[in-house]
Amino acid sequence: MPQMRVLLADDHPIVLMGVREIIERDPRFKVVGEAMNSSELMTLVSQLHPDVIITDYNMPGDEQYGDGTRMVEYLRRHFPEPRVLILTVISNPQIVTWLYELGISGVISKNAGLEQILVALDAFYREGHYQHDSLEGATSVEMDGISQKLSQLSVKEFEVLRLFASGMSVSDVAQSLNRSIKTISTLKISGMRKLDVDSDQALLILCIKANLFA
Repeated sequence: MPQMRVLLADDHPIVLMGVREIIERDPRFKVVGEAMNSSELMTLVSQLHPDVIITDYNMPGDEQYGDGTRMVEYLRRHFPEPRVLILTVISNPQIVTWLYELGISGVISKNAGLEQILVALDAFYREGHYQHDSLEGATSVEMDGISQKLSQLSVKEFEVLRLFASGMSVSDVAQSLNRSIKTISTLKISGMRKLDVDSDQALLILCIKANLFA
C-alpha cells in the first residue's frame, strides 16, 4: 500500500512541529503540507489532495471559511474524500456529536496526548476507519465545574460565545456566521445565562480558564 498523505493545520508552530514529528516516525505516513489558518488549509487541500487532514478546531479564519464548526462544515461539504481528524481541547459533547454527524473520522483531545494521532492513522491504514471515545483522557476536564457549564450550551450558543470571547463584536460574529445581529445577541444572552456569567469580562475569564483558544 502506498504512503498515506497527511495534511496538517494548526495556528501554533510548536503543535505543527510536534504532530509532524510523531507522524514521521512511521514510514507509512507522509506529511505533505502544513497550514496555519483556514484559507491556507482549503488551498492546500485543493492542491495536494491528501488522504487525511488533521486540523485544529480553533484557527484564524476569514469571511469565506471562518473557523470552528463553520470551517469544518465547509471542509466536509467541498472536500468529502479525505478523512478528517479534529485536534482540540474542546470536549463539549454537543460539539463533538455534531462534528461526527458532519462525517469527520475522529476527535482527538490535546489533553489526551498527541500520540493518539498515530493510533488513528494506523487504524486508517489497516482498517480504513478509526473508532475512539473522543472524550477519553478528558474526564478530569469534564468533571470540572466550568466544563459542566459549557456542556449545557447548544452548538450555536457555543460558537457565538467562543467567537465573541476571541475579540469579535456582535456584528462581526453575525457576519462571520451569516446570521442577523438580533439572532446573535439572543444566542449570546442565552449562552451567558447558562454559563452563569453576567458581563463580557466574566465571559472572557471563563473562556480563558476553559482553554477555549488553544
